[in-house]
Amino acid sequence: MSTLRVRFAPSPTGYVHVGNARTALFNWLFARHRGGMLLLRIEDTDVERSREEYEKQLLEDLRWFGLDWDEGPDKGGPFGPYRQSERNDLYAQYAAQLIEQGHAYYCFCSAEQLEAERQAELKAGRQPRYSGRCRKLPPEEAVRRKAAGEASAVRLKIIEGVFNWKDLVHGPTSFSSEVVGDPILVRSDGHPAYNYAVVIDDHLMAITHVIRGDDHISNTPRQLALYQALGWEPPAFAHLSTILGADRTRLSKRHGATSLQSFRELGILPEALRNYLVLLGWSAADGKTEILSSQELIAQFSLQRITKSPAIFDPEKLSWLNRHYLKESPLRRLAELSVPALVEAQYLGEPVGAPVLAWLERVVDAVLKNLDYLSQVPSATRLIFEYDAGAVVCGEETRHVVEEPAAREVLKAFIPKALAESGLTYERFRGIAKSVQEETGKKGKELFHPIRVAVTGAVSGPELEKLIPIFDEGSKLPLARHVKSVAERLREFADAARLL
Repeated sequence: MSTLRVRFAPSPTGYVHVGNARTALFNWLFARHRGGMLLLRIEDTDVERSREEYEKQLLEDLRWFGLDWDEGPDKGGPFGPYRQSERNDLYAQYAAQLIEQGHAYYCFCSAEQLEAERQAELKAGRQPRYSGRCRKLPPEEAVRRKAAGEASAVRLKIIEGVFNWKDLVHGPTSFSSEVVGDPILVRSDGHPAYNYAVVIDDHLMAITHVIRGDDHISNTPRQLALYQALGWEPPAFAHLSTILGADRTRLSKRHGATSLQSFRELGILPEALRNYLVLLGWSAADGKTEILSSQELIAQFSLQRITKSPAIFDPEKLSWLNRHYLKESPLRRLAELSVPALVEAQYLGEPVGAPVLAWLERVVDAVLKNLDYLSQVPSATRLIFEYDAGAVVCGEETRHVVEEPAAREVLKAFIPKALAESGLTYERFRGIAKSVQEETGKKGKELFHPIRVAVTGAVSGPELEKLIPIFDEGSKLPLARHVKSVAERLREFADAARLL
């Protein structure tokens, strides 16, 4: 039995969209579940839009996403080269063979002629298709015109009939040849068309299953016609449903983040994105489990559980999954992943040494329960890195601690005792608060709320038990922005509020 082989074949014309990322993921899961091979092929025949930097970025993004492949432009393999731009000799060879065997012909129609035909078909209410004008040219005349230097494309002769295949997602599928027309194999500039190059490559690379988006369903009959002309056995096809936005239109930038790079910058963990994308059009064996590790996904994945209907992208569901994986992730990893955003916010400088990273673990732990994604770390930690006593005293939400007699009474008793400490641990902090409680009779929120506002500058936030050591340890570290200690904060607040 031959080895199962699948491929992911992106075009380096932009960043990897989540629809393509899901296609890559499903191919990867299918190959790993079945013990098969996954190859990466770069389809860069769109010369005008393909960029080397996009190829580099898509390789980096796919690795970040957690996918690996067995063959590809970066790894090599027995069926290379793995860039279509490096396979033009092969495309020319098979085009010549098809013409010689009478399955293809030279087309000399100009772009203006083809557009006029297209408009005429549309005006008549028909699906535009090539009229076959050059198909009737005697082969000798076509060869003579070609030799004379006249620009020409190569077209495949479509045989009348019906193209049938059993799609592994959609079931039995068929197209009449009437809606296909004679497709271009090689353009007049010598570059292969998509539907031509992909068939040559899939056959020569021994692809057994083609798993791709359902926007390619209409391409399948053209490709089947080419397989038939070449006498090759086609692979099995599985077409995945489209991903839609909440408004049920095709997912695009207007719906927010849609590329792997944008989710990476947002601070979505790759395991959360993998878990979420696999749920768009697929479900676990029990029909209800939603949180699955990569190992569980590989063990359970099958094409039979892919749905035909379009999947709706739900950012809230992705955030929910990301919160789960954030809580499961080691703090050191989250601290390291938070560094770029904190550097951009000018809270941290580079390089970030081990003492800062160790402290940053405590910072991330303090705010973790309030995070949907890691790009929120700078805003969540602002009260750690920024403190303005004047703004606290005058702030709409915080000025009550200066105006209310009960709050002033608590702070007048608390601040001198706290400032008398040479080093304020949380245990000493609690001890001082208890003595203030006994002295003033204030307890609970009436006691701790004024203290929180004076120390943090905010009416709510992480537990003081976590913040107290963060402030004092951070004040001693070489950060881009000085973190004020508890003593510094209380002294500045007392001066601004005229409490001492």
